[in-house]
Amino acid sequence: METFSVSEETGRQLIALARQTVTALVRGQRPPDPSTGNPELALPAGAFVTLKRKGRLRGCIGNFEATIPIGRMVREMAEAAAFEDPRFPPVSEPELEGLHFEISILSPRFPITADEVVVGTHGLFITRGLHRGVLLPQVPLEWGWDRLTYLDELCLKAGLPEGSWKLADTKLEAFTAQVIEE
Repeated sequence: METFSVSEETGRQLIALARQTVTALVRGQRPPDPSTGNPELALPAGAFVTLKRKGRLRGCIGNFEATIPIGRMVREMAEAAAFEDPRFPPVSEPELEGLHFEISILSPRFPITADEVVVGTHGLFITRGLHRGVLLPQVPLEWGWDRLTYLDELCLKAGLPEGSWKLADTKLEAFTAQVIEE
């Protein structure tokens, strides 16, 4: 299993980049340039950016594909989480101060069986037909789910009936994440 992680200093830079990006865009300004001379920010990696307000989800968008540098990926996903998550209206100026930023830097996905899933370690990605869904590894911990509940909630997120993870034509993949929070 391949992993990707960054130093504590780079993690702080990524959180600052995400916050500065959203703040600039809300105020109609240009977002910051993610190339700061830190070589870790130039390494390609997939990432999710999660926004929370008063402990509740306010936006979460990510990309598994490690096709661009992590700095650029975080900037793009921060913008998407703030303005493109279809579950929420765009972030507004009054919300900025109360936003909490979380970044999940992702490992590549790998096949996994339901019995191998470790709650709190594995994020999950499910595919069945045209249905797809993903839950980050920290989600079941936040909700207090056991492994079976986690698998069923993943199905629901993908628009599938509970228990669909048991079907032969369902593809289950896992990934790990380095979670960085403010």
